Amino acid sequence: MSKKILFITGAGSGMGQLAARQAVDSGWAVAAIDVNQGGLNDLGDSANLLKLIVDITDYAAVQVAVEKTERELGPIDRMINAAAIMPLGPLIEVPRETIIKIMNINYNGLVNVTHAVLPLMLARKRGEFVSFSSIAGHWPVISMGAYNASKHAVTAFTEVLYHENRNSGVTFVCVCPPTVATPLLKQAEATTWPKLLDVFPPITSESVLIAMERSLARGQFWCFPGPFTRASWLGRRFTPWLMWAMDHWVEKR
Repeated sequence: MSKKILFITGAGSGMGQLAARQAVDSGWAVAAIDVNQGGLNDLGDSANLLKLIVDITDYAAVQVAVEKTERELGPIDRMINAAAIMPLGPLIEVPRETIIKIMNINYNGLVNVTHAVLPLMLARKRGEFVSFSSIAGHWPVISMGAYNASKHAVTAFTEVLYHENRNSGVTFVCVCPPTVATPLLKQAEATTWPKLLDVFPPITSESVLIAMERSLARGQFWCFPGPFTRASWLGRRFTPWLMWAMDHWVEKR
């Protein structure tokens, strides 16, 4: 039986790096995508690992990476888009250029990867399309506005994409974790740390990936890892005033 092929962005750190490593260890052939050469080097060397330095905001570079993956490893069976950045702060204090950069990487990067990978899966009528959003893509929080906006865009884009292609043979999963104990949190800590994040302790990357695999196996589109994540999603949908009241109380604003 031929190896399954994983194409994963954000493979140089955090959840993306762990997912890439686990896939290689499980016998997958992996195309690991990141701008972080050092992080990709941390994955080690393997005949089943193709490490590619790619800026996912560059559509032409993403296309080249996908073509190289399919030429050298084979048809992509699973795509995971895990690349993201998370500098935080009040919207009027965050530099305009930073807000645009967050949207370019977190959302436009997903758009680029989608247009490069998904048509191939649709033509083959098979594949697994995993988009990493966040509970922040449903629940806006004080001092997280720019990140919220990017993840709301990711959530909406992925949800519509799923409904437009739900009978295509491709499985879609939108992973919406709470805060996760990864290096991404260091970007928040280095900028502005919302006090609300202290109310819900970070969960582990391992638990997120277990939830992702469960959703893929069950064909469930929404994936809400963590003990309080689904409740937070429901609270935001049905009692948004209560969620804002909690945020204002915690932040004393």
